[in-house]
Amino acid sequence: MSEVYESERYVGEYLLFHYGKAKEILPWEMGPVGALDFPVRTVGYFSEGRVERSLDVGCAVGRSSLELSRESDEVVGVDFSRAFIDAAEEMRGGGQMMCRRLEEASDYSAVEVSRPEGVDGVGVSFEVGDAMNLREDLGSFDRVHAANLLCRLPEPRRFLERLPGLVKRGGELVLATPCTWLEEFTVKENWPQGRTRDWLEQELGGDFALIEAADEPFLIRETARKFQWTVSLVTRWRRV
Repeated sequence: MSEVYESERYVGEYLLFHYGKAKEILPWEMGPVGALDFPVRTVGYFSEGRVERSLDVGCAVGRSSLELSRESDEVVGVDFSRAFIDAAEEMRGGGQMMCRRLEEASDYSAVEVSRPEGVDGVGVSFEVGDAMNLREDLGSFDRVHAANLLCRLPEPRRFLERLPGLVKRGGELVLATPCTWLEEFTVKENWPQGRTRDWLEQELGGDFALIEAADEPFLIRETARKFQWTVSLVTRWRRV
């Protein structure tokens, strides 16, 4: 199913999801405005203060990576989709990009999205990579962020097993997942046995201390009249 994230339609949806203005995403006054800006809100779970290195795994088109750069000297964003990484790099370097927004049927409109204010992209790099097989020379990080990634991996435990080597002792990990385990992404044998939060505590508990857990909604616009409203489980951990 990973090939769907290479399509122009998905790139447009995610550019809006990450960078679109509120009215460009959700023109309906009765809509769930509290679900906007999810890639910014998840980064807000890290403790305040400047750090040396941050990693954003499953960075998609890069908004969270750019937000991490506000308090990180270096940020590495990794995603499996070449199309997403190309869009993230264009936003980092150029600051603006046109995307296609599906209205209905085969009717599209063009929307220009912009890099967030106060961010110049300096110190941020993007690369194509597999969360289950990240390159060995990535090094370690003060902050690792992975939003809406875990339940899209064929073997999520492989990613969890790599995390102790990626997060410096005393560093922080923020995971967000809507816990939408589907067989087209993850075979049932690799699903959690029971609730995802309990499973995470079991898998990570030897190397990480759970600091907090919260629920964060997010909204993805599919058409002018159809939206995905989902609630993600956000957990923040400290490497012990």
